[in-house]
Amino acid sequence: MRIRATTRLLAVVGDPVGHSLSPTMHNAAIVALGLDAAFLALRATRDTFPALARGLVAAGGALNVTVPHKRAAAALIDLPTDVVRRTGACNTVWGREAALAGDNTDVAAIACEAESLTRGRPVRRALVLGTGGSARAAAVAIADAWPGAQIAVSSRDAGRGEEFVNWAREAGVACRVWGVGESATADLVVNATPLGLVAADPLPIEPGDLERLAPAALLDLVYAPGGTRLLRAARERGIRAADGRGVLVAQGVVSFELFFGVPAPAEIMRAAVEDALRA
Repeated sequence: MRIRATTRLLAVVGDPVGHSLSPTMHNAAIVALGLDAAFLALRATRDTFPALARGLVAAGGALNVTVPHKRAAAALIDLPTDVVRRTGACNTVWGREAALAGDNTDVAAIACEAESLTRGRPVRRALVLGTGGSARAAAVAIADAWPGAQIAVSSRDAGRGEEFVNWAREAGVACRVWGVGESATADLVVNATPLGLVAADPLPIEPGDLERLAPAALLDLVYAPGGTRLLRAARERGIRAADGRGVLVAQGVVSFELFFGVPAPAEIMRAAVEDALRA
């Protein structure tokens, strides 16, 4: 891919961000459609994220947002969608006239993947691991796909767990803090923590707790070649499980269309991700 003076620059911004396959996916689509654009991975700290986001959009670009900046992105934008207002999290930012527009394409992507995993079975109880922007998207996706579902949230920090429950109440999501080791079962578990990005990371949930929960389905929003440790642990226990590659592609397709205003070549984007994860 050749970058010219006219090339429109877009990026996925996070910390860490080197693991992201968003550039691989979006650049495959850009090349297929012959667009004069390039998609990069840019690391930003909490302090530098606002200036980087504003600068990229001011230069005619746009960005996807990953951990840990999704809530900061929601506070930054001028024109949020309803789902951004509800979740307080944003993963897609672009310019609209002189303003920053933002959407949360994670919600619909997570709902689609979770519905595929559950195969039409109702979700009455769900467990969301984590309390960040992705966890908020997962909770809203579950609540909207299965009205009345009871959602428990797992957090290593009690204060953040309570904060999440308070947010959920305002967002119309039935939620409580999950107690480690409790005997209640769950129909669906969603890992919305970054644990699994590094091979040495601990599992986001203990195997014993996973066995007690006995979920019918598990969705790990992290992805890795060969699948994450959590994915493998779930499948070893007979749980239908998927990692985050499907969510990555689904949210990326919507983001691409918001960025460029043309239909995204979804199959090309999906193939690029799958090829990268086979490497």
